[in-house]
This record gives sequence, C-alpha cells and structure tokens, in this order.
Amino acid sequence: MNSPAAAFDWNQARAFLATAETGSLSAAARQLGQTQPTLGRQIAALEDRLGVQLFDRVGRGLVLTQAGRE
Repeated sequence: MNSPAAAFDWNQARAFLATAETGSLSAAARQLGQTQPTLGRQIAALEDRLGVQLFDRVGRGLVLTQAGRE
C-alpha cells in the first residue's frame, strides 16, 4: 500500500502551518515544543519535496511566498 497519504510527512505539514501562522521558525518551534533547527529542516525538506520555496525571509521573520499561499 503506497498511497500518497501514507508517504506524506505530517510533521512537515505541522511545521509549515505553525510557521505560516506565527511568522517565524522560533515562534513556531515554541508553539510545537520543538527546536528552531528542527523546524527549519522540516520546512526545507517540504520545500525540496514540493520543488518550491514556501517562505521569504523578511527582516527577522518569514512571509509566505505565492507558492506557500497556494
């Protein structure tokens, strides 16, 4: 059974959602009880998997790119 849902990494989805909601990896990490580097790796892995950049760095925060909003 190799359905796409079975291969989906829900931790990456949680990392994406928390980062989008809070606007920073540090705040998202605090919200999820994880470390900032862990969330950064999860976001990077999701971006690699999707082949798009999901966030732009603006000052000390992150904002969604068009691909991230979609």
